[in-house]
Amino acid sequence: MSIIELYQIYLKHPRIQTDTRQLQAGDFFFALKGDRFDGNAFAAQAISAGAAAVVIDNPTNYIDERTIVVDDVLQTLQQLAKYHRQQFSIPFIAITGSNGKTTSKELVHAVLSTQFKTYTTQGNLNNHIGIPLTLLRVGTDAEMAVIEMGANHQQEIAGYCEYVLPTHGIITNCGKAHLEGFGGVEGVKKGKGELFDFMRSQEGTAFVMWDYDYLRSMSQGISSCITYGSHEADYQGEIVLGKSSSDNNDSSQAPYLSVKITGTPQEDEREYPVIKTQLVGDYNFANVMLAVAVGSHFGVPLHKIATAIEAYMPSNSRSQLLQAGTNTIILDAYNANPSSMRAAIENFASINANKKVLLLGAMAELGNESLAEHRLIAALIAQYPWEQVALVGGDFNKIEHPFLRFANATEAGQWLQQQQFEHTHLLIKGSRSSQMELVLQKK
Repeated sequence: MSIIELYQIYLKHPRIQTDTRQLQAGDFFFALKGDRFDGNAFAAQAISAGAAAVVIDNPTNYIDERTIVVDDVLQTLQQLAKYHRQQFSIPFIAITGSNGKTTSKELVHAVLSTQFKTYTTQGNLNNHIGIPLTLLRVGTDAEMAVIEMGANHQQEIAGYCEYVLPTHGIITNCGKAHLEGFGGVEGVKKGKGELFDFMRSQEGTAFVMWDYDYLRSMSQGISSCITYGSHEADYQGEIVLGKSSSDNNDSSQAPYLSVKITGTPQEDEREYPVIKTQLVGDYNFANVMLAVAVGSHFGVPLHKIATAIEAYMPSNSRSQLLQAGTNTIILDAYNANPSSMRAAIENFASINANKKVLLLGAMAELGNESLAEHRLIAALIAQYPWEQVALVGGDFNKIEHPFLRFANATEAGQWLQQQQFEHTHLLIKGSRSSQMELVLQKK
C-alpha cells in the first residue's frame, strides 16, 4: 500500500495509537517494536478493541482486511507524518537545544496561541516516535505548529528535519548534555547545529540568542535571522528581579524571574512591559526573550505576549516552585546535565534567604567525562555557604566530597523528613534516572 493510500485511511481515522492499552474504537494502530516489546504481537488485540486498521511489519500477525503489512512500521509512520506535513503551508517552528527546550516550547506555544490556532508537542514527545505522532496530531485548522526535537547523537536532528520540514529553527543553547552520545561539547554543537544546517539549506528563518557567541557563529549563512538577547539584538530585554524577589529574608516571597523588554524593531511601542513570570531562575531569561521574539515576529502585540508568559506555570518537576509550610522548594527534577546543574546552583546561591539546602541527584549520559563533571559540581557547591547539602546516587557516590551522600532519592527523602526544616529554601534537582521528586514523597 502506498503512503497516499495509507493517508486516505488516516484522514478517515486520524487518531493514531501505538499502545493497545490506550486504544479506542476507530483508532488507527501502528505496531511499533522496541527493545522489550513487539507491537505486531498486539495486532489481534487492537482489532478486538475496535481499531479501524492496524499497520504491521510481520506478515504472520495478519488478521483480516483491516491489517496493513509494510516493510517497516516506524519508517511508515514517519513517511505518513511527512506526507501530512506536506499538506500545510503554515509556519512549522522547530526547537532543539541542550537545556530549556520544553520551557521554550511551552512559552512560544502560549504566546502564539493568543492569536493563532497553534499545535505543539505534548509533554516531551520529542524523539523518532513522538515527533511523527505530534505531526499527525496537527489538525487541518492549524495556523502554527511548534515542534520540540530532542537528540543524543549525531544525525538525529537532521533525520527529524527530513519529515518535520521546519520553516523556522531555534537552538536554545549547546551545553554539556548527552556527552556520551555526542562525543563532547563540540559534538553537541555539531548535532544541534543540524537544525541550523537545514535552515541554511532551505532558506529558512532562525531565531538566535545573540548573547551566545557560539550561536552567532553557528547561524552564519542563514538567510534570515531574528535575534534576541540582552544587547545588540532585534529583541532586547533585561532581568529585573531574576536574582530573587525575596526581600528582608522573607521566605514567603517567591524568587520568580521578571524581565523588562528594552527594545524591539517595532518603533510604535512607546512603553515596553515588565514581564513578571512564574519561572524560577535567571537562566529562563533566554526562554522568555525567545517567546517575545517569536510572538513579535508573527505580529502578536507585546501586551498579549506579556500576559501569556505571565500566565504560564511550569509543571512536571520543571523549575516548579512549591510551598511546604514555611519552606520554599524549587523542584527541578525532570532532568539535569552539567550546564543546567551549574546554572541552577548558581541561581539558587544568589537567592536572598537565610537557610538554603541542596538535594542533588546524579547526572546521566556523560560517558567518560562523568566522574570529572560530578567533581566539578561538588567543587562549585563548596564555594557557597549552605545549611545542608545532600548528593544522591550514581557518580556522586563514586567521588570524594564533604557532603551527605545517599544511595537513592528514597533514602534522601527519609533523611529530609527527619530534619524538620523551617523557613528554609530547598533546591531539588537531578537527572530523570535519579527520580529526585521522590525526595518529597512522605512514607
